[in-house]
Amino acid sequence: MKTVSIIGLGWIGEPLGLLLNQKGFRVLGSTTSVEKQEKLALKGLQAIRFSLNPHPEGLGFNALFQSEILVVNIPPRTRSGNGSFHLEQLNYLRTLIDRSSVKQVIFVSSTGIYPELNSLEKYRENYPITLENTGNDILFRAELWMEKNRDYDLSIVRFGGLMGKDRIPGKYFSGKENVAGHTRVNFIHQEDAVSMIAWIIEKGLWNETFNGVAPIHPLRREIYEKNAAELGLAPPASYQNESYGKDRLIDSSKILETGFEFKFPDPLEFSYLPLRP
Repeated sequence: MKTVSIIGLGWIGEPLGLLLNQKGFRVLGSTTSVEKQEKLALKGLQAIRFSLNPHPEGLGFNALFQSEILVVNIPPRTRSGNGSFHLEQLNYLRTLIDRSSVKQVIFVSSTGIYPELNSLEKYRENYPITLENTGNDILFRAELWMEKNRDYDLSIVRFGGLMGKDRIPGKYFSGKENVAGHTRVNFIHQEDAVSMIAWIIEKGLWNETFNGVAPIHPLRREIYEKNAAELGLAPPASYQNESYGKDRLIDSSKILETGFEFKFPDPLEFSYLPLRP
């Protein structure tokens, strides 16, 4: 039985842990509070208190680094700037990994790493990203740091906008004025994001980079209006008067070519939890 450690049993990490448990993996994860630790235990997930502030803090966290596979999902706090705190976190994390028995690492990144430029062609994983053209220099540096002088197998997953369940795009723009509705989205449903990480682990798809976005890219306006109609939200009060044209779209064909299938290929069909009254 292979053991998987998940740094961060949060919105993605917790359902990932539950799914891997169902698939027969032994799962160990991290959380930052005793309260969350107890709640996770009730769901059958063993959690260890661990945080990077930026140095490691916790109790017995070395157990996390005795697994064969490690999933790292530590998003940076900001998109720009020198990102020193996040890079210090990864520096300490790398030290722990390099001294451990971990053989394979999945590093969760974001499609925000691609340039913030619209294009006639979709951005693929092999696009030449540099510090000068990246849309998120902290993520760019983070990926480089995880790649640098490594002795472990590394796969990087660049997720688009994570939606589904309680994350409802139309909720964030309900009743707002001058909303940008003319661009197409790069969203992925929570269930597909979780399944995609599990798929990479199960199929041994190591030393690769994969984009994680639904293959269909509807307009933002279409999604906001459908969310409003189905969930009882007020739609945006008005939209920007912009023409439709080139978009910044992300290509997900690489993961599809491995045989992975999206449960929610169209963001217009994403499932959500009912809104609380």
